[in-house]
Amino acid sequence: MAFLSACSRPPAPETKAPEAAPAVKARSAQAGYEPAESPTLKAVKARGYVACGVHEGLPGFALRDARGAWRGFDVDVCRAVAAATLGDATKVRFTVIGAQDRFGALQKGQLDLLSRNTSQTFAREVGLGVTFPVVTYYDGQGFLAPRSMGLASAEELNGARVCVQEGTASAGNVEDYFRVRGLKYRAVVAATEEKARQLYEAESCDVFTADISALAASRSLLSNPNGHVILPDVISKEPLGPVVRQDDPVWADIVRWTVYATLLGEELGLSARTVEQARETATDPETRRLLGVEGDLGALLGLKADWAFQVIRQVGAYHEIFRRDLGQDSALRLDRGLNALWNAPAPGLMYAPPMR
Repeated sequence: MAFLSACSRPPAPETKAPEAAPAVKARSAQAGYEPAESPTLKAVKARGYVACGVHEGLPGFALRDARGAWRGFDVDVCRAVAAATLGDATKVRFTVIGAQDRFGALQKGQLDLLSRNTSQTFAREVGLGVTFPVVTYYDGQGFLAPRSMGLASAEELNGARVCVQEGTASAGNVEDYFRVRGLKYRAVVAATEEKARQLYEAESCDVFTADISALAASRSLLSNPNGHVILPDVISKEPLGPVVRQDDPVWADIVRWTVYATLLGEELGLSARTVEQARETATDPETRRLLGVEGDLGALLGLKADWAFQVIRQVGAYHEIFRRDLGQDSALRLDRGLNALWNAPAPGLMYAPPMR
C-alpha cells in the first residue's frame, strides 16, 4: 500500500584532548601468566583520569542532568573503567563527540575509550583500526511513527519520508530494507540525532529511523511522547558497546573484563549495596576471585586485586546499571529482552566467561 506523506555525583568537567598514548609493545608469549603492560593504562594512571567520548545528549545513555552531572548507561561504562583502573569512578573526563568524528578522535589518541551507543560492524572493526571489546547492549534498528498513522508494519512505508542521522549505520540499513522489499522512500538526512528528532517532530519527515533504544530516548523528548509508537519491525542487528584502539590489546582486555565483572556480579547475586559484606563473608570460589579475596587475577591486567570489587561497589552490577539508566527506574523503562542474563527466567544473550 502506498504511504502518503503529511503526517548524586559531582559533575565531571569536559576536557581538552589528552596526549595520545604511546604505541603498544608486543605482548609476551607468557602474557597469561605475567603482569600485562598497557600504554593506555600507563597514560591513564599518569594523568589521573580516563578520557571518554560520549554522545552529545541521548537520554538513558549520556545526558547531563540539571546539575550538569553526566548520567546514563554509556557514561556508567566509562565510570566502571575508571573504578577498575584508578579505584575511583569519578575520575573520568567526558568529551562530547559527534557520530562523524568519533572514530577519528579515538584513532588520534584523543580518547582512551569511546562509549557512544556505537554498533560493532565488520567494516568498522576491520577497516578503522579499532576494537569492540564487548557488547554492552544488544539492540536493533526500528522506526518511530505518529500513532495517528495507524501503521502496523514498516512494510506500509512505501513512498515515506524517513529521517535518519548521517554518519551512522542506520542510513545504510534503511536503504537495504527498502531496496530488498522493492519499496520507495526519501531519506531526510540530519547531521545529529537531535536534529533528526526535531525534523520528525516538525513533520518534515513521516517516520524516524535509528536504533530502537535511541528511538525510545528520542520519543521521551517529544512534546507528546504518547502520540508516537515504535513499530514492531526490527530491521537490523545492532550490538552496541565501547570502542578502543586496536593497538593496545591489554587495554581492550581491561575494558572487556570490566563489563564482564558487572555481568558476573549480577550472576553471582551481588550489588553495590551487598558487595562489601560479600567480600568479607563469601565462600564461593568464583565470588572470592572476582572480588580479589582469593588469588590476584587483576595483576594479569596491571590492576589492583580489588578492581572488580571497586567496579561493583561504586557503579553497580549490570542489573543495577540497566535498571537505573534504561529500565524501570528510568524514563525509558526498557525491558531487558536480549540483554537479560543467559540463565534468567526469560533468557537473554548476556554471558560472561568464568573468573578463573
